[in-house]
Amino acid sequence: MHTTLLAIFLEISRTVVSMCAAGILLFLVALWAAKTDIARARGLDKVVALSNLCFAAPLAVFGALHLSDVDFVMPIVPSYMPWRLFWGYFVGFALLAASLSIATKIQVRWSGLLLGIMMFLFVGMLDIRGAIAHPRDRFVWTFVLRESSFAAGGWILAGNALREQGRGQGRSKLILVGRVIIAIAAIFYGIEHFLHPASAPGVPLEKLMPTWIPARLLIGYLTGAILLVAGISILLAKKTRMAATYLGTWIVLLVVFVYGPILIASMLDPSTAVKIEGINYFFDTLLFAGAILALASATPRTD
Repeated sequence: MHTTLLAIFLEISRTVVSMCAAGILLFLVALWAAKTDIARARGLDKVVALSNLCFAAPLAVFGALHLSDVDFVMPIVPSYMPWRLFWGYFVGFALLAASLSIATKIQVRWSGLLLGIMMFLFVGMLDIRGAIAHPRDRFVWTFVLRESSFAAGGWILAGNALREQGRGQGRSKLILVGRVIIAIAAIFYGIEHFLHPASAPGVPLEKLMPTWIPARLLIGYLTGAILLVAGISILLAKKTRMAATYLGTWIVLLVVFVYGPILIASMLDPSTAVKIEGINYFFDTLLFAGAILALASATPRTD
């Protein structure tokens, strides 16, 4: 009887199990790889030392989603693409490979660069088409800037890896492009939070903060202010490292104290779709934080 119930549970929620297992495993791998940097860091630099962890774990989760439930992502693949099933699985393997590379800091100059290119292709092939078709839809532009920020984070990680290897050619351009994109995203999201403070914080999409979260409007307005001020500072290259450190730290706090409870609540829901939504929101926001913290890590302390 117990075996039958367990089999039913695993059959229904195998995608959830795969996503959670991949995220936890990469979290542990990245934490082990970053232990020396964390030990040496002081103050908020300890959070900056988690940039690769924050970036790698979500990639593993989304890679596991592609491989365990490719039908879930197939509607996203453009209809004009040949071998659509192949590309669904290919992206899953690519995300897992990139997550392992970034977590262990092995060949990040290539994994970050290629991940950024892939994300920019997603923006051009998927998000921009939606933005052109529905230019007044704020959520479409949120997606454009979200995926662009993920691409920017990959390029910043690649540029920082080149710097650490003493290979300066192309490094500054990768980081510059990443910095500008993250700044624009932060400014746009900051304005959106002032206009829609009840939205789930960080990346303002359709989901609203649950009413059981205390001071949710205050969290919305405060998040908007931090995003706006930090975004302007980063765009103008004024105190970039400090602004990115504070903003990235705040987004990580939101992931833990806002999206964490939302994730727990979704995992208690019997619906697999609700569970996947909770996981996606948690790790999407963590990936955004990872891109910002990567910028802080790649920026000299004098900037």
